[in-house]
Amino acid sequence: MKKEFLEGRVIIKVSDITQENVDAIVNAANSTLLGGGGVDGAIHRVGGRQILDECQEIRRNKFPKGLPTGEAVITSGGELAAKFVIHTVGPIYGRNQDRDAELLADCYKNSLDLAVEDNLETISFPSISTGAFGYPKDEAAQVASQAVKDFLAQNGIIKQVNLVFFSSADAEKFIKHQNF
Repeated sequence: MKKEFLEGRVIIKVSDITQENVDAIVNAANSTLLGGGGVDGAIHRVGGRQILDECQEIRRNKFPKGLPTGEAVITSGGELAAKFVIHTVGPIYGRNQDRDAELLADCYKNSLDLAVEDNLETISFPSISTGAFGYPKDEAAQVASQAVKDFLAQNGIIKQVNLVFFSSADAEKFIKHQNF
């Protein structure tokens, strides 16, 4: 399954994000940056030790208490096909004093900002916060698509944004609720 939006600048597809051959993939990380389950664990497993070492360095020097929700940092891609990994911490749904949508949008915006800072043109996102963090998939689709659409309207450096889903059902739900 593959569907394009915004004149091909956004592609929604079902795939394994660890196999994406793009400038950067986004990791739906937890605040420790030390790996975990789901996408985070898969990226650390496939990407290898280099990613963990760089995340530990970020924790030591920039975010000793952990990466705040909505913020993003970048590391190399290690053994991944992607050159870089942008790590962002999505909101745990219902725990942010009605700021869930704002924080989720920040994940996309701050990740895209980092990509632009590093002159990256292609980026792949997972569905941030919709797994263990419990963000409703229909609401996440609206927030994520609007954040990406707004960013791309203001910036021409990013040539392609892939929104990568693990299952066809999740991709279809996103397509049904997106705002492109």
